[in-house]
Amino acid sequence: MKTIIRNACMVNEGNSQVADILISNERIEKIDTSINFTGEGTIKEINAEGLYLLPGIIDDQVHFREPGLIHKGNIYTESRAAVAGGITSFMEMPNTIPNTLTLELLEEKYLIASKKSIANYSFFMGINQTNLEEALRINNENVCGITDDGLYFNSEEGILANYPDFLEKLFYRTDSLVALHSEDDGIIKYNTNYYRKKYGENIPFEFHPNIRSEEACLIATKRVLEITKKYNNRLHLFHISTLAEANLFDNKISVHEKRITAEACVHHLWFSDKDYEKLGAKIKWNPAIKTQEDKNGLLEALLDNRIDIIASDHAPHTIIEKNRPYLKSLSGGPLVQHALPAMLELVHKGKISIEKLVEKMSHHVAEIYRINMRGYIREGYYADLVLLDLNSTWKATPQNTLYKCQWSPFENQCFKSKIEKTFVNGSIVYENGIINDNILGKRLKFSKIR
Repeated sequence: MKTIIRNACMVNEGNSQVADILISNERIEKIDTSINFTGEGTIKEINAEGLYLLPGIIDDQVHFREPGLIHKGNIYTESRAAVAGGITSFMEMPNTIPNTLTLELLEEKYLIASKKSIANYSFFMGINQTNLEEALRINNENVCGITDDGLYFNSEEGILANYPDFLEKLFYRTDSLVALHSEDDGIIKYNTNYYRKKYGENIPFEFHPNIRSEEACLIATKRVLEITKKYNNRLHLFHISTLAEANLFDNKISVHEKRITAEACVHHLWFSDKDYEKLGAKIKWNPAIKTQEDKNGLLEALLDNRIDIIASDHAPHTIIEKNRPYLKSLSGGPLVQHALPAMLELVHKGKISIEKLVEKMSHHVAEIYRINMRGYIREGYYADLVLLDLNSTWKATPQNTLYKCQWSPFENQCFKSKIEKTFVNGSIVYENGIINDNILGKRLKFSKIR
């Protein structure tokens, strides 16, 4: 069956224009101001007058918790929440149980997704000091990249940014995209001890950005950048949280030409340290949400292309795991269902254009990872699309929140934009609050050269 979306305001490649889109065999067959279909077969017509059509959102940083942590979420539940939020493709992190540190474990996750994921999918290969040779074996055409995000070298120390000698070995040898979390463990440990001595286990959450401070982020990011530039690797830095870090990145060349790219996350663009008093543990993320100046600075860096994309860092925990004293409260929170609606609020406030938002949540993600045939509304590309009403207000409630953990930091937030339909590979997987569980996503494919 073919589908024609008629009279949609198509937002794509820096422009917004009314157009018809013909979908056939999972792909966009034709884009024109008016399409008159005269071929054989059944055709479904969708009147999208007054609605906006976006390329599907691609989220390059999610934690869907399967296998091993499925009491928090799983590929099925969280991919359902993703498509309800207009996210048609995701890339998932390796900090499941067991950690994804072998090709066998990596392929097991792909197998699970092939049977359960409503959205398109890819999974990062995890890397630590024990599995360098294994990580270097990934096929760049089938795997989005290598990352340390959420992984630890032992029970106390953590991310690769703290191990420059190991980074030297990695960057000297790899031809894959390497995506890193960048904070300095030594500074964080010093700050944690300071506040523990002062407050015990019950450190007020408002001190989270003092513990995981600007200094901790900036020193680690500088260290990683210095090493990477020696080897001209493809480095992507996750969840930049400070203006000081944003100022380290280049905006003088196109995203496709960049060897070093960076992202901002929804929570760092929406919340600031003023929100800890009200939300506390619910907005405890690593890196920490920081000052209003950082929040504003990250948005400016997105607008002038120092920062390249927006991600969710969707990381669900149960509310019991969150509502513990500071030192035992787990960092992270669920976001995929509310990421696009939240960013569209910035469009309504005039802080970013919808064209720029599409660039940062779709086009540039496809460019950074060299994803084949996705991220744009183009003839021949997969029909991953989001149809939305920019003037339909709704409120986030526990009843309409789809995360398995059943809570959201956006609870009771009113959004002015509503997602009407989400298409994955040409099929409607979400429509008027209903998800079609019979449609499954596909494994993302990439260019070999990163």
